[in-house]
Amino acid sequence: MSLSFYDTFRGHVEPFTPADPERITVYCCGPTVYAPPHIGNARAALTADLVVRLLKDRYGAEKVIFARNFTDIDDKIIAAAKDEGVPIDVVTARATAAYLEGLDGLFCLRPDVAPRATAHIDSMQALIGSLLERGHAYGAEGHILFDTQSFPAYGQLSRLDREAILAGARVEIAPYKRDAADFVLWKPSPAEVPGWPVPASWPIDGEGRPGWHIECSAMIASVLGPSIDIHLGGQDLRFPHHENEIAQSCCGTDTGETPLARYWLHNGMLRFGGEKMSKSRGNIETPQDLLAAWPGEAIRLALMSAQYRQPLDWSNELLAGSKAQLDRFYRVVPDGPAKAAMPDWVMAALEDDLNTPKALAMMHELREAAGRGDIEAAHGLKAAGAFLGFFRQTADEWFRGATADGPTESDIDAQIAARQAAKTAKNWAEADRIRDELGAQGIVLEDGPEGVTWRRR
Repeated sequence: MSLSFYDTFRGHVEPFTPADPERITVYCCGPTVYAPPHIGNARAALTADLVVRLLKDRYGAEKVIFARNFTDIDDKIIAAAKDEGVPIDVVTARATAAYLEGLDGLFCLRPDVAPRATAHIDSMQALIGSLLERGHAYGAEGHILFDTQSFPAYGQLSRLDREAILAGARVEIAPYKRDAADFVLWKPSPAEVPGWPVPASWPIDGEGRPGWHIECSAMIASVLGPSIDIHLGGQDLRFPHHENEIAQSCCGTDTGETPLARYWLHNGMLRFGGEKMSKSRGNIETPQDLLAAWPGEAIRLALMSAQYRQPLDWSNELLAGSKAQLDRFYRVVPDGPAKAAMPDWVMAALEDDLNTPKALAMMHELREAAGRGDIEAAHGLKAAGAFLGFFRQTADEWFRGATADGPTESDIDAQIAARQAAKTAKNWAEADRIRDELGAQGIVLEDGPEGVTWRRR
């Protein structure tokens, strides 16, 4: 089986070949930690999680180095701290904790390295210094800017013409720029804003702070090297962020012909009510809010329901359907470790550019076979689900798991005791009423020779 990914830079699915099979490097753009993450942020993290699981399975866990950063200096962070009247590190620490808590609840693997921008200012200044020396950057009114005209390949990743580049560059039109598409590498910091002294060799003075794009280029070089195997992120980062990363890294370091990463993977956006989910639109749901109402495995499955490059419409109906699928799986998977390997045909679907819908369809075929008494299929289903981050509980734990709007286990036990008392008193109407009331709350009672058992529907 060949492991293949759609490489955005080449524009087609490409067999994956690492530069060094003994050291495979993966970088995923992490959050700017100024507010709680939304579930759309988690899709990029989950895509990276699946890629890393595949690489570790194929090459060995010890040979894969996975990095995901935290941007902890940014204008949005500064504004949030000012609005609250608190130090910046209060805002960043809180948002970082929320991000990690949400991903832990979705069972995403923690990265091997999690660089923070403020810990790599020296590396950023060194890269900017190299760009200045090589003629790819210039100083103007306290800023250092990248000269996009000095890099003929600018726009190759996003495949945008100059008009589209200018329209989508997210840059201020400033008179000090040589070209409107030029972007900030370093900006001045007023007295009330965090800043770092600039090197004496730079053509500007005073204190300043890094621009957004230079941060990832410098952190990648610091923790993984100037050229890596796989770079991941949301489709919305393709331009300008990733385009600018390529320009900085290619012009400021010796990457040869490699555009910073050998493979660029971009996940599609989550849509909520027909619009892209984003903090600026206010149409977000956080992992923490969702985890209070749904099992983490159901949220994880919902995020896998569409192939990672496609947009995904987020809704309670999607979550309910994902929970129902897991209910069907849990009814047939055995407890304890799987006693069979993951079926090759399920793995083949995942190795074909993370085709999770096809893999899940094959898992349902295994479920149907297991339901007919095929023990090998049941264990194959258990192995496939475990690889994807599912089946972390016994069936009893899954079906008895509490939900945000459902009765607690103690409430259910009390109702069962009341029903038993009604039956002893031959009050059959009351016994039926209790059973129906629990049923309306999603609790199924099953009378057996050893007493009453229950599960959540």
